[in-house]
Amino acid sequence: MTSISVLILTYNEEVHIARAIESVASFATQIVVVDSFSSDRTVEIARSLGATVLQNPFVNQARQFQWGLDNAAISSDWVMRLDADEVVEPELAREIAQKLPTLAADVAGVNLKRKHIFLDRFIRHGGRYPLILTRLWRRGQGRVEDRWMDEHVIVWGGRTVLFDNPFRDHNLHDLGYFTEKHNKYATREAVDVLNRRYGLFAQDAGLTSEGTSLQASVKRFVKERVYNRIPFPVSTLGYFLFRYVIQLGFLDGREGLIYHFLQGYWYRFLVGAKVLEFDRAIRPLSTPEDKRQALAQLTGLAL
Repeated sequence: MTSISVLILTYNEEVHIARAIESVASFATQIVVVDSFSSDRTVEIARSLGATVLQNPFVNQARQFQWGLDNAAISSDWVMRLDADEVVEPELAREIAQKLPTLAADVAGVNLKRKHIFLDRFIRHGGRYPLILTRLWRRGQGRVEDRWMDEHVIVWGGRTVLFDNPFRDHNLHDLGYFTEKHNKYATREAVDVLNRRYGLFAQDAGLTSEGTSLQASVKRFVKERVYNRIPFPVSTLGYFLFRYVIQLGFLDGREGLIYHFLQGYWYRFLVGAKVLEFDRAIRPLSTPEDKRQALAQLTGLAL
C-alpha cells in the first residue's frame, strides 16, 4: 500500500484546519501540521483530528515548509503539500488513492489543478483555472524553493505527471483579510524583485520545467524576464486588461470583477509601488550588504 504524508502550515487557522485535514483523511497515512504558535484553537483542533503538530517560529512560507520537511518524522513513500485554506475534493482524493500506487518508478512528482473560490464563486476565467502546481512528490525527491514569495515545489530524479481532478483554494475570511494578506505578499514579492536586481542574498534558481509544472516555469520566466522590466503603471494595467478582456475574466461576474481587479491589478500595482519605494531608499547605499540591511529594516523581514 502506498503511504502519503500531508504537510500543512498554520497560523490561527481554526476556521480552516478541520476542513483541510478531513479532506485528506481518506488517503493520508500521516498528517503533519507545522504551526507558527497560533493563539486560537488551531493546534487543539489539529491534534483532536489525529494530526502530528510541530511548532516553529515563522520567517516565510518557503522556509517554514522546508523546516517541516526536514524536521517531521516522515517515512512515507510520498509527500503532499496542502495549505490550510485548501481542500482536496472527493474526486481528487479517490484519484490519488487509485493512481498513485500505479505510477511508474520514473515519476518523481504529481502536478495538481488548483481552482480558486472567491466570495463563494468559482473563478473559472482570467487565466486562473486551472493553475497547475506540483503538490505531490516522492519522499527524498522534492524540496521547496527558498524564496520570499511565489515559492514552488521542485522535484528531481524523474518526471512529473498531471492528475485530472482539482483541489480547491477557498479561504473563508472576508475582503479585509484578503487585502491585508496581499499587502504582506506585496512586500515579500518586492523583496524578491530587488534581490534579483541587486544580488542582496543567495537566489534560488532551481525552478525548471523539468522540476515543476511547465505552466509555473513559463509564468516565472515571463514575470522575471519581461513583466518586471516594464514600468509598473504600464505592466499592471496591461496585465489586468489581458486577464479581464482577452482571457475572459469578465465572464466571472461581479465576484470575478472584484477578484481580477484586486488580485490582477491592485496587488500587481502595489508590488510595483513597493519596489519603487524600497529601491529609492536602498539605491544610494554602496554595498549589497548595506542595501540588504536597510531593506530588512524597511520591511521588518529577517532578510
